[in-house]
Amino acid sequence: MARPHTIYRSLSALLLLGIVAVVCVSLGNWQLDRAAQRIAIKQDIQAGRSTAPLQLSAGTPPSAFTAWRPASAQGVWRHDLTVLLENRNYQGRPGYWVATPLMLDGKADTAVLVLRGWLPRPASIEQALPAIPAPDGKQTIAGELLARVPRLFELSSATQLPSTLPDPAQGPPRVQNLDLDAYAAATGLKFMPMVLAQTADAIQENGETETGAQLLREWPEPSLDADKNKGYALQWFGFAAIAAIAWLVIAWRTVRRRGKPNSF
Repeated sequence: MARPHTIYRSLSALLLLGIVAVVCVSLGNWQLDRAAQRIAIKQDIQAGRSTAPLQLSAGTPPSAFTAWRPASAQGVWRHDLTVLLENRNYQGRPGYWVATPLMLDGKADTAVLVLRGWLPRPASIEQALPAIPAPDGKQTIAGELLARVPRLFELSSATQLPSTLPDPAQGPPRVQNLDLDAYAAATGLKFMPMVLAQTADAIQENGETETGAQLLREWPEPSLDADKNKGYALQWFGFAAIAAIAWLVIAWRTVRRRGKPNSF
């Protein structure tokens, strides 16, 4: 018979290898799920961008809202309700996204939130923020629909949206993330259920384009590299296979050892 301490070591090794194999398989399946999600996002982007452009109005039905669909809107800016989204880098440069409501169809309370573009952050706190273009009158905005304002990971809620906007005593509020429901509650406006990411200069009522070249509009897109996740999944399944083979080898040796008499 095998010695008791040898049996215990073998059982411990089998338990550890079993756990390793299960964990590796779970991680491999997780990577496959991530790959499937990225493939689905890619398909949604392609489907949205291939849909006919949508002209937004206060009466646009909810069924017409599709993420990534080209859209345009006419209305008047509410510059006093502009919000700056912090930590939005562009080619490694720190800056802000400028978000401003566009009042639709002359309605007093119906708006679409427009991501107008990227603005560079001053190099020091002593420097003033670059001027944000603030054209008056009716504007025509073209862009793509987004399901929400893209979010960044946030450890705390130190940069919260004021409970009431506008605040004449302060400049544009600066927040890490912007929730559309909270923004609607603060402003008293009724927002379209999606956000419009502006992709071209606004066309003003007189036919001229907006003079706001400093607002850059190269919006980041989700990572769509599903092949990378599939490669990671293959690695994890390989580790699981190695652990399973080692488990079988140890189990086979343990069974053989138990079947042999002790030798002195």
